[in-house]
Amino acid sequence: MKIPLLLSAVVLAAATTLGAAEIRVGLIGLDTSHVIAFTKTLNDPKNKDHVPGARVVAVFKGGSPDIPSSANRVEGYTADLLKYPEIKLYATVAELVKNVDAIMIESVDGRPHLKYAREVLPSGKPTFIDKPVGGTLRDTLEIYALAKKHNTPMFSSSSLRQAVQSALQGAKYGELRGATTFGPCEIEPHHPDLYWYGIHACEMLYTVMGRGCQTVVRTHTPNADIVTGVWSDGRVGTVRGNRNTKSAYGVTVFGSTGVVSPELKTGYAPLLREVVKFFQTRVAPVPAEDTIELMAFMEAADESKRRGGVPVALADVLKANQPK
Repeated sequence: MKIPLLLSAVVLAAATTLGAAEIRVGLIGLDTSHVIAFTKTLNDPKNKDHVPGARVVAVFKGGSPDIPSSANRVEGYTADLLKYPEIKLYATVAELVKNVDAIMIESVDGRPHLKYAREVLPSGKPTFIDKPVGGTLRDTLEIYALAKKHNTPMFSSSSLRQAVQSALQGAKYGELRGATTFGPCEIEPHHPDLYWYGIHACEMLYTVMGRGCQTVVRTHTPNADIVTGVWSDGRVGTVRGNRNTKSAYGVTVFGSTGVVSPELKTGYAPLLREVVKFFQTRVAPVPAEDTIELMAFMEAADESKRRGGVPVALADVLKANQPK
């Protein structure tokens, strides 16, 4: 009995030390404003939203020449990040991975995420992948399969997930009957329609509804998308993606005893607190199954559009997009 107790004490001490140590973070893909905002929040103790426990120390440029909003940002964001004396630029992902404790794949373009994941996930180092997890549902499934194969903790999340969770704390509406969310939904031709910006409103819906959607129907016009999902227990969730209108996010929750539409306070600090905790504990705050179903929901919406707005089963798109 004494040996297990001793081992337990050693493990506890090691865990405490690890939790207290500052995590060295590497950023991959410097073509999104997230890399600037995240670094300010993590590295600057004077920042009003500072999140302690992790520090960006390594970066890899990345970038996609066929997406102007990616190609036009890389050099400027790289220059801004290299003003931090603790940050080093690496020429390869492999070199970056060797010199950090945890990785954040930040590329605004979801297409290279699978390529980066193939280089990162075999390391076993905890990895956060910014939205979208992959450029397609098939890529997403392969990325999660790689994480499982290498026993590498990984998760993905929009910062709107934490905004919704915070806004609904203490809300009273009885048993959940359904929800409606809305947000911007600009379309980028290299990605499935909702993967680019509509993913935020879709993740907000999943934050409320959880898994269990069976079928999806989508109505598409130049200015808006309406996506309606029916869950296995009869609940109904709806996403409205807006274009050519005011950029705003919102959620309404329908319950057995009330309807609530809380004000959302957006920001990156709540997400980064979850990311740092994840790096320390290696426990993902968002299960793989949740994110996979979210991506399948958006793929089913695209398939519904292709078929003229008919219902599409998530099970069918998951089957059709299994990695080969």
